[in-house]
Amino acid sequence: MPRTKRKSVGRPAKGRSRGFFDDANHEETDEQGLPSDEAGRLKIKKNYEELLGIRIEKLKGRVLNREKINKNIDGVYFICAECRKVCHNLDEGLVEDPQSRLNLCSACAKEKGIKGTAA
Repeated sequence: MPRTKRKSVGRPAKGRSRGFFDDANHEETDEQGLPSDEAGRLKIKKNYEELLGIRIEKLKGRVLNREKINKNIDGVYFICAECRKVCHNLDEGLVEDPQSRLNLCSACAKEKGIKGTAA
């Protein structure tokens, strides 16, 4: 009697999806109702706060990371020199001080009355 082929047990077939792509709305929003890119930035900001810990005071006003969102838009993670929070220029805004390393979020810059180059 000839043997029959057995189904492989590790990988799914090429035509099948794993359920992640079946959800048509997976890219639009997450659990909190935020767009996926905004939720991702929030998660990264929390990770920065956990990783830096007490060093935030030492690094206040500095740029942590620059990212390319698309051809025209650059994203910047920074620590606001005034409120000492990890911020992103697309969420909180960024006012750069060209003479020093005092980067401020737009809310703190408005409180201080600083007019700068908003990025």
